[in-house]
Amino acid sequence: MNDLPPLHTLPAFEAAARLGSFLAAAQALHLTPSAISHRIRLLEEHLGQALFERRHRTVTLTPAGRRYLVVVRDALLRLDEASAQLRAPQQERLRISAAPALGSRWLVGRVAAYQAQHPNLEFTLSTATGLGPLLAGEADIGLRYGEEEWPGLLAWKLFEERIFPVCSPALAANLKQPADLDHCRLLRHPLLSWQRWFAAAGLKRNEPTHGPRYEDALLMLEGAAAGHGVALMAGSLAAPYLSDGRLCQPFATACPDRSFYVVAPPAIQERAAAMAFIRWLVREAHD
Repeated sequence: MNDLPPLHTLPAFEAAARLGSFLAAAQALHLTPSAISHRIRLLEEHLGQALFERRHRTVTLTPAGRRYLVVVRDALLRLDEASAQLRAPQQERLRISAAPALGSRWLVGRVAAYQAQHPNLEFTLSTATGLGPLLAGEADIGLRYGEEEWPGLLAWKLFEERIFPVCSPALAANLKQPADLDHCRLLRHPLLSWQRWFAAAGLKRNEPTHGPRYEDALLMLEGAAAGHGVALMAGSLAAPYLSDGRLCQPFATACPDRSFYVVAPPAIQERAAAMAFIRWLVREAHD
């Protein structure tokens, strides 16, 4: 970059070209007319040719000046934009991958509330049930349902769950005791164990091998509400459906199951904004 001109001459050149006067350029840049004239002359000497045609009170660009102005104006605009971005508050992006039902029923509203108080934190939300997005670096934190051990990840427990059967009011009318489930279609989810609930209800039954299998708990809730069968469901996810009457809990028996966790790679500890959000989520879950 040995051919760069004295950089302080470029704003003087651009202002004089834009305003058509050394006097007007001096007023715009809060300099004296002689300072503008000196900077333009210094720039012309560096380039080895005239950039302006001087008249009594005005100046006009020479052909070389017009060509040079295009480059100088673009460079100054780029510098101005880059400087403005650096001076502005920096936004940090946090990518959240949530289990679908928890994301839609519990997380989304809380993210909106948090962002209202932290406008410089930008969220990207997606849904998944496995750990792939976290392990592949496609998500920063995840909300997942599982056991206490999360190999390769840090974990913060949100809340423990109790599971119990739910179904439509029409189906519930025919269920008087847990053994009546033998005559029902049971909806299955890979993370929810019917066998565990059977044991709590005093039934000696194995895990069912037939019946619709849902990878998404929210879809299973909708299926149960539509009368497709009896679903085993975590209490926090079933609560909205129970409160509005779309689903019923036919039996009082509920048993402990897995828990919902915030999980993240260890590197998340180096990001203060992300850690603050995780701590806030944990407090929200415990309130």
